[in-house]
Amino acid sequence: MSDFTAARRNMVDCQLRTNEVSDPLVIAAMEDLPREQFVPKARQGIAYVDEDLPIAPGRWLMDPLVLARMVQALEVGDGDTILNIGCGTGYDAALLGRLAGSVVAIESDEGLADHASATLSRLACDNVAVITGPMTEGYADQAPYDLIFIGGAVAAVPDAIAAQLSPNGRLVAVVRENESAPGRAWLYYKLGSRLSGRPLFDCGTPWLVGFEPRPAFVF
Repeated sequence: MSDFTAARRNMVDCQLRTNEVSDPLVIAAMEDLPREQFVPKARQGIAYVDEDLPIAPGRWLMDPLVLARMVQALEVGDGDTILNIGCGTGYDAALLGRLAGSVVAIESDEGLADHASATLSRLACDNVAVITGPMTEGYADQAPYDLIFIGGAVAAVPDAIAAQLSPNGRLVAVVRENESAPGRAWLYYKLGSRLSGRPLFDCGTPWLVGFEPRPAFVF
């Protein structure tokens, strides 16, 4: 057994199973997916720690437990189409791809998108397509989506992204209304043309670039 295999199993047994992650499909996917391949080489030795990992200036790989609980809450089906906002190096998209029918992953950073595409190709994640473009706009060309996963904290879910969710579809995101507010994972449902949500749990997920709160206007 390699060191990474042992670290991955330890992550599942000590971080996930003991903290309300019980979906066998999510557990199996995270036990199989080589997280170390989605982080810079200098940080591969800590790929499985229970914290957000920097992958580029201002960009982060989400804490494994937060990611697992959010994906579990989505209740992904094997025929679902998913929009992944802010895929970074592709780990979230790869995990979602293990569970869904297809994933469209949007990334604004061309370097991260290239890294994601190369890693996903190497791991034969053939049902995941990485698109380089503005993350706040989603990807309307393939809408509507059954599920939407936003890979970082947002001040609010943009209307443009909410509009791309199918009727009765589900969206999960970490919402932080301002810099001093705690982050909280939310699960939203598309009811008619509106989102209705419920809080899941508190977390300290960093902002996703472009989704921070707008500065208040001062007279």
